[in-house]
This record gives sequence, structure tokens and C-alpha cells, in this order.
Amino acid sequence: MKRAGLTGLFCFWSGCSFPLWYKSRNSLFRQGLIMRFGYLGLTAVAMACAGALAGCGQGKPAASTEDVIRIGSVAPLTGAQSHIGKDNDNGARLAVDEANAQGLKLGGKPVKLELLSEDDAADPKTATTVAQKLVDEGVKAVVGHLNSGTSIPASKIYHDNGIPQISPSATAIAYTAQGYNTTYRVMANDAQQGKALGQYAVTKLGAKKVAIIDDRTAYGQGLADEVEKAVKAAGGEVVAREYTSDKSTDFTAILTSIKSKAPDLVFFGGMDPQGGPMVQQMKRLEIKAQFLGGDGLQNINFLKLAGADGEGVIASSPGLPLDAMPGGEAFKKKFEAKYGPIQVYAPYAYDAVNVLVAAMKRADSADPARFILELPKTNQDGVTGPLRFDAKGDIAGGSVTLYQVKNGAWTVLETVK
Repeated sequence: MKRAGLTGLFCFWSGCSFPLWYKSRNSLFRQGLIMRFGYLGLTAVAMACAGALAGCGQGKPAASTEDVIRIGSVAPLTGAQSHIGKDNDNGARLAVDEANAQGLKLGGKPVKLELLSEDDAADPKTATTVAQKLVDEGVKAVVGHLNSGTSIPASKIYHDNGIPQISPSATAIAYTAQGYNTTYRVMANDAQQGKALGQYAVTKLGAKKVAIIDDRTAYGQGLADEVEKAVKAAGGEVVAREYTSDKSTDFTAILTSIKSKAPDLVFFGGMDPQGGPMVQQMKRLEIKAQFLGGDGLQNINFLKLAGADGEGVIASSPGLPLDAMPGGEAFKKKFEAKYGPIQVYAPYAYDAVNVLVAAMKRADSADPARFILELPKTNQDGVTGPLRFDAKGDIAGGSVTLYQVKNGAWTVLETVK
């Protein structure tokens, strides 16, 4: 114990190098050390000091052999939408893990990607807090957010700090209509999805009278607005326009009011935690209308929430069916082996990461100011299909697929391109 303490004292006084007094044979302190420990003991002390403080002249640890590039991933990881949020996060993580396994070099140096996952709880205010946190933590890009209502307010923070943002699932038109050069998405927007839904309702399902409900989020209301336009353009009549919230689960009053209008079809713009209970309550109220929704409903959790009452429900989802995606089968196999069943957006989160990595490679840099210039040039094959962007940052040539619940499972009706 005493020798260890002396080593620390020697090292402190030496200033990380052997002092002049040690070199002097006449030093009283050195003579005292020799008398106490002998030459061998003193030599051991000196060697311990030298080993412990090797390179400490600069006061810095040895440099890492590879740089770490941080990418943010933001989605609701807790709460009613956490099943979809974790799906997004796992899709992004799979792409990061694969990129690291393959090895990545930028500027001639090996680099490693690190995914920083954050929970915005599907709340716009929390989303801005999380966005600023990621900026402060030095992320070079962000995959997210999941919801349009969180992606839109967060996008200003990323833009103001020059951080590229690619959402795998935000479909609201307003997201990419802000003129930000940092904002992209890898799936069709609600102008395309709303048009497909409204036209299908009138021309394929023969609905003449349509009731519309939305959850007053940027996604739900935005999609409902587009459906309303398309229904009217196709010759249908909107007989009711109601709204709820993304936290509600009792829709009896709204549905009772709608029942009196005798609609042929009820469209809901919102997510599965509301859509599941809503269709059950429609059945209890004996509303015979067809139930129609967007991508917020088209997932396996809706099937669980709606149960038998979900039979016959129709919903859309931007993009191709998983088994029709160019890389869908291979992605499904490796994703589900690691994380379990795909909810809906995981392939898009995976593609979003790979778009960012490809842009970094072309720029030979992880500096956002450099690789952001490469994002508009994106032209690559992804799991979900060809990946190219238009001038706004929307995916070029996006498609929309309509599905129906048959025998408790989502089955493809048609794909609109």
C-alpha cells in the first residue's frame, strides 16, 4: 500500500517525466528513496509511473482507430403507438448493423455508425425537445419521425442546424412543402394516398354518401382532407365530417350522429389504437357502412384490436405489398428472425438509413454540409423499390396499395401507381 502511494506521489511530482532531482546522485530525496526501497524498488516505482502515464504529456487518451458517426432514430417507443415506433427503430437498426458489418470508410478512414434512438411519444412538443437533444448530441442525420405531427415541428430544428432528415412514414403533404433542403421521405404522400382512397370509395365500392372522421393530427386531418377532395371529384357526397383525438377510445356520440346520415361508407383518418375500437363500436350500433382507413390502420395490431369486427375493413398503405417489394422477401426473413413480425414501416426505415449511407459514401464524408448535396442525386434500388427524390424531397413515382381484412388477415386488393 505504501509503495503504491509513493508511486502516485512520484508521478505527480515528476510532471509525467523523470525530474532533474532524480538524475542527481546527490539528491537527498533520491537517497532517501534508495534507503527505503533499494535500487530495485525505486526502479519499479519509476517503471510503474512511466507505464501509467505513457503519453500523458498531452493529457489525452490514445485516439480511436475509427470515428463514430451518430444517426438519430425517432419514433413513439412508448404508449399506444409504440408497436409501430419500435418497428421503425428496428428497421433502422438492422441497416446500421449491416453497414457496420460490411465496413465503412470515409475520407480513407474506417468509421462506425451509431444509432441514437429517441422516444417522442407521438407528441409534437416532445418531438421538438428530442430533436434539439439529437442536434446537441452531434447526430449527422435523422431517420424519423414516425408521425407527420411530430416530423413537421421537428423538421425546423433539423433544418436550422443543417441536419438531413428522412422520414420513413410521415405522409402529410405539409412535411415536404416547407421548402427545407434537409427534409425527405421514402414513401408516397397523402396527396397520392388520399386520391387513391377517395376514388376507390366512389368508383370501386360504389359509395354515394360518405362520412369522414379524423383524429385532428397533421396526418389524420391531412389525409381526411385529401379523401374528401377525391370523393367529391369522383361524384360522391360527403354527408358528415367529424373529428376526435388520437387519445380517444369512445366514439359512440360521433358514430350515433353519423348513423342518422345513413352513409354508404365511413372513412377514418387516424391510427389503429382508435380505429380498432371505432369499428367495434360501429358494429354495436349496427352501422352497416363500409369502414375505410389509411396506413395508420393497415397493420397487424389493428387486427388484434378490432378482432372479428375488423372483417371486411379496407385500408391503404403507401408503397407495394411486402411480398411484391424487390427486396421484400429477403428483408422479411432477416428482420423477423431478429425482431419478430413486421408491423408496416420497417422496410422504409431500413431504406432511409441506406440512402443516408450511400450519400455519405458519394461525398466521402459524414459532414452534413457535404453529403446533403448528394441526397437529391439519390438513385438506388431499395428494399421497397427504386429510391429517387423529386425537388421537394418526396419519393418519386410512389405507389399506394389497398388491402382488405379477409379471414383475419390483410389481403391485397390492388396497387395504384
